[in-house]
Amino acid sequence: MTQDKLLDGKAVANRIKDVLKERVESLKVHGVTPSLATILVGDDPSSETYVRMKGNACERIGILSKKIHLPEDTTTETLLETIEELNRDSSVHGILLQHPVPSQIDERLAFETIAIEKDVDGVTSEGYGQTALGFGTYPSCTPAAIMKIMEDYDINPEGKHAVVVGRSPILGKPVGALLLNQNATVTTCHSRTANLASHVKQADIVVAAVGKPEFIKGEWIKEGAVVLDAGYNKGNIGDVEYETAKEKASAITPVPGGVGPVTIAMLLKHTVDSAERSIPQ
Repeated sequence: MTQDKLLDGKAVANRIKDVLKERVESLKVHGVTPSLATILVGDDPSSETYVRMKGNACERIGILSKKIHLPEDTTTETLLETIEELNRDSSVHGILLQHPVPSQIDERLAFETIAIEKDVDGVTSEGYGQTALGFGTYPSCTPAAIMKIMEDYDINPEGKHAVVVGRSPILGKPVGALLLNQNATVTTCHSRTANLASHVKQADIVVAAVGKPEFIKGEWIKEGAVVLDAGYNKGNIGDVEYETAKEKASAITPVPGGVGPVTIAMLLKHTVDSAERSIPQ
């Protein structure tokens, strides 16, 4: 596989952020600074790292990062009150609740409490429904990143057979809807799909989103297929067996440096979009 077939997520993310910096400066002329509130409940080290990374990414392009850190024993009621307060705060344009939350919290109820106009991470059922119907403002950020990478590299899903391996409500399901809305024929598989290899072998586009290291074998990839690996596992390993898959793929995302950087860039974009919508017309 030649270097030009590597789908470089860092390059895509940098292009997005360069445009966003200009948009943030334009907003400041109107007295508006885009603001993303991130809520972290508990002390999960991975979650703390993700929140810090998102905060740093915000600050580099001029978005205000508002961090709320709640203790491990926080109740659902307290978390909902915190979210409602942010919903009412007109200076906050996006709200992100870091997943996972401690087990005593009703996570789905917490997600649903986020105001739709501030759901920049695409976690509410209303946002998911709008995405599926084709008029969603803020699709989940990883599916949005996958679609953006394909757009940037002129990979048109229309008429192609896309196989999505994974069915999570913020990745597998919404990316299937986005592909379907762009006229791909979509097969959704998962870890319990019988004869998974036979499905993957038919795919023109493979989206790996199952959360298991090297679960999708390189030998399953059809010659010339496009592979978008949204998995990120310990040791910087994706969900696809990269070394063997890249020999057959016409284009492939690396892990790291593929879908991940663009996911964060799309979160920033959605926050800036929301800030722009907050200006009275």
